Formats: sequence, structure tokens, C-alpha cells
Amino acid sequence: MKARHLLLAVMITAIWGFNFSVIKLGLATVDPFILAGLRFLLCAVPAIFLIPKPAVPWRYLISYGLVFGVGLWGIVNLGIKIGLSAGLAALVLQVSAFFTIALGALVFSEPLRRHQIAGGLLALLGLALVMLITDGSVSLPGVMLVVCGAVCWSIANLIIKRADTREVLGFLVWSSAFAPIPLFMLSYILNGATGYALLIEQLNLTALLSLAFQVYPNTLLAYWIWNSLLRQYPLSTVAPLSLLVPVFGLLGSVLIFNETLPMIKLIAMVLVLLGLLAGLYGQAVLAWFIPVRQRSL
Repeated sequence: MKARHLLLAVMITAIWGFNFSVIKLGLATVDPFILAGLRFLLCAVPAIFLIPKPAVPWRYLISYGLVFGVGLWGIVNLGIKIGLSAGLAALVLQVSAFFTIALGALVFSEPLRRHQIAGGLLALLGLALVMLITDGSVSLPGVMLVVCGAVCWSIANLIIKRADTREVLGFLVWSSAFAPIPLFMLSYILNGATGYALLIEQLNLTALLSLAFQVYPNTLLAYWIWNSLLRQYPLSTVAPLSLLVPVFGLLGSVLIFNETLPMIKLIAMVLVLLGLLAGLYGQAVLAWFIPVRQRSL
């Protein structure tokens, strides 16, 4: 990956990491599905009237909008709401990187190398430690919901890869139009009209700023760049970079919510980072330390 693209990817992971704390601020007053629905409504409108429909079949736009909007962010919002800290949600969601690598190998026949497998196992060990945290920042339903969101993120990555469009921003804007109605319906099915009746009161300044951050820098800008990188590089190269998200996610949670970082959380984060390093640079390390002939045996 070129240096400037790597820097862009790191900037995106910082935005995504802090976004978990920003979402939690919005969830303090607004229903999880309504917050996600408003987010994608604003991603689509008014931009959809200014940006032409990308030249891709409707099935890609519809499936991406549903999987990314409802399956990923609707579920992750709910997971944070019912019992997972912003920092740990950022950490747990990163299992998506390894789902994406595995699915990329199955669907696109991208090579799956030993150092990527080793890195994935190391990071998954770090994520497993999350379940041992007992400081009140973790609940099993919250973790399972975010893991489901991680699976949906992996599927969304495959959809954007399969669509193979150069009109990435248009793809994001038009696909976003298919998420709000299902999200609003889910809120009504689960909670009735209560969330809507209180919405005007709930949309205070903090909630509005949270929504604005989620829509513009976090979704339209960051996912536009990220999906562009997915077009240029194999999924197995781009996906592991998302493991930087929990570092910024935990940092944001510490700064905004004063989340404590006991040793078990730090160990989990270190294991995830080591997994990232092994997945990205394991082959280069082997090339440096082990003779080519020996490695070919």
C-alpha cells in the first residue's frame, strides 16, 4: 500500500474510533434505531438529488444499504445502548477484519497466508479477553450484537468489492437511501411510538452534533475513502488496518467518558495490535530474518 493511502487509512480509523464515543453521546437521549435511521437519511438527502445514480445494478445498492445501515450500524447502536462501552464496542467490532479476509479468500480467491492467519488468531485472543472484563463495561448481549454487526460489515465489504464501481461517493449516498425506513420500522416494532413522540425533546445540541459527526466526516467522507481503497487493494490488505480503530476508540472513551483501562483491557488491546502487525507485516519480517531458501523448503 502506498504511503499516502496508508496515512489516509489511519486517519479514517481515528475518525471511526472516536465515532463510537460520539454515537454513545447521541444514544444518551435518542433511540438506537432512530439515531441510525436519521444518520442514513441525512447521508442520502439532499445529496441524492445532486449526485447521479452510480452505474451499478440496483441489487448492490439495496443490499449494501440494508447490510451496512441496518445490519451493521443499527445493531451496533443497539449493542452499545444495552451494555457495551464505546471503547470496547470499537474493539469487538474489529473481528470484522478477519471475517472479511476469510470471505475474500472464499469469494475472490485472494490468497490467505500463514502470517495473516497467525495475526487473526492473536487478535481474536485479545478479543476473547473482553469477555473476562468485570468492571461493568461489558454485557454478553452487547458483545454478541456487535459481533453480528462485524459479520455484516464483512458482507458489506464484499458487496462494495463485487459492485466494482468507481463512483464510490454516489454508491454510498444512493445505498444509504435504503436504510432509514427499515431502521425506523424496527424502532416502532420494538418500542412503539414512544421514541418518535419524544424525538423533538431528545434532539438536543449534543444529539445533533453527534448526528452531524456520524453523517459527514464519519460516513460520507471516511467510507468514501475506505471503499475507494477497497477497490485498489485486496481485502486482506485493507481490512487489517481497521484494527487501529479500537486504539482510537478506547482513547476517545477515556477522554469523553473517563472509561478506566485496567490491565486486562490493555492486554486485550496489545494482543489486537500485535495481530494487526503480524497480519500486515509478517511476511516482510520473515523475508528480513529468514533466508529465502529456508522459507521455500
